[in-house]
Amino acid sequence: MFVETIKLSKPLPKLGGNRIPKQTKAKPRFFFFWVISETKMGRRVQTQQQEDQETISKNCNGVPTMPVLTPYKMGKFNLSHRMVMPPMTRQRSYNNIPQPHAALYYSQRTTKGGLLITEATVISEAARGYKDTPGIWSKEQVEAWKPIVDAVHAKGGIFFCQLWHVGRASTYEYQPNGQAPISSTSKQLMPQVQANAAEPAKFSPPRRLRTDEIPQIFNQYRLAARNAMEAGKFLSPFKLHKTQINITGFDGVELHGAHGYLLDQFMKDHINDRTDQYGGSLENRCRFALEVVEAVANEIGADRVGIRLSPFANYLDSGDSNPTALGVCMAESLNKYGILYCHMVEPRMKLAEESFETSESLLPMRKAFKGTFIVAGGYDKEDGNKAVAENRTDLVSFGRLFLANPDLPRRFDLNAPLTKHNRSTYCLIDPVVGYTDYPFLQDTA
Repeated sequence: MFVETIKLSKPLPKLGGNRIPKQTKAKPRFFFFWVISETKMGRRVQTQQQEDQETISKNCNGVPTMPVLTPYKMGKFNLSHRMVMPPMTRQRSYNNIPQPHAALYYSQRTTKGGLLITEATVISEAARGYKDTPGIWSKEQVEAWKPIVDAVHAKGGIFFCQLWHVGRASTYEYQPNGQAPISSTSKQLMPQVQANAAEPAKFSPPRRLRTDEIPQIFNQYRLAARNAMEAGKFLSPFKLHKTQINITGFDGVELHGAHGYLLDQFMKDHINDRTDQYGGSLENRCRFALEVVEAVANEIGADRVGIRLSPFANYLDSGDSNPTALGVCMAESLNKYGILYCHMVEPRMKLAEESFETSESLLPMRKAFKGTFIVAGGYDKEDGNKAVAENRTDLVSFGRLFLANPDLPRRFDLNAPLTKHNRSTYCLIDPVVGYTDYPFLQDTA
């Protein structure tokens, strides 16, 4: 049983820099405890057992046991811990419609005050490139998201929707009227090995977007962000930017600017060969992504917008000649818009599933960006705790660990063994196997 502390005799220890919860800077106060009767004590034990999946246990001083389990204030959101469930493509949204089994999948991995980000969610019909990935451009899709969002909110989770346009990583098959996919370039993407695929995926030759067409893409992002705000029924006490409409859906959106998809295709000089204001110099190559950020921030408020970037990744032939300069340029430029967070992939994850030794670091981007900084890419418990303790990040994404361990924060807290993920079931069409059938801790006892 846990001892409940009402007030602390001294502030909690500082984890590094100034990025600690505001409450830890309070003036010293004295300990005092509630006296709990035997009857109330019994009810408390029962309640604690029921809430184990939703709350993070504390030691006898009320202090979380490790850095990633400490609270953090991300803008207006009070996080109970620093462990993020990142976007992971699962391909179980048949015909691009989110399915009821997704409500169970996400709610299983929800903790009260925990941050979850959906799998990459397509912003328009022409933005597709993979089978059975969820969309958010139609009314039917928005309605289908509502019970999923509500299931996460019912458990106290903070839920962001990742907005995605694949750009040239597509085929005629996925495009309206069999047209060519669009990109920053007309260079075709070479065949790529993908999860669960027997043969490398092949892609159709893309069409270079004309300069005058680019605002249409910004509008697709803007409308998708608005749809995300309406994909639920729980009312928020906060108001949308420049409007009086209540938020009833996702808490925010994350722009997918990583891993060789459309935003990355503009940013990376191994892909972008344009000669207009969206190509050439580093600043020009960042322009497209930043104008998407501006459009979405103006639509729903910058305090509900994050972005995911992978300047060092070569995934989908998306290399860059100077990834550190690219990452710093984006981090510094994003400050102008005041967005909520920057979610960046570690240099060691140059490819999707393989980690590399490297001397490169995200520290320059961490120092440049003024908002919440989230790191991703091959993190385990020890590595994640060290990153937070050394102030190299505010939050840590644990992808495959969350996939295979729906109660991951509790397992970290109890130092319990972890279930190993099964890569062969990542993108099965089965609504249970490899999706909602990973065990909770009590199931493994």
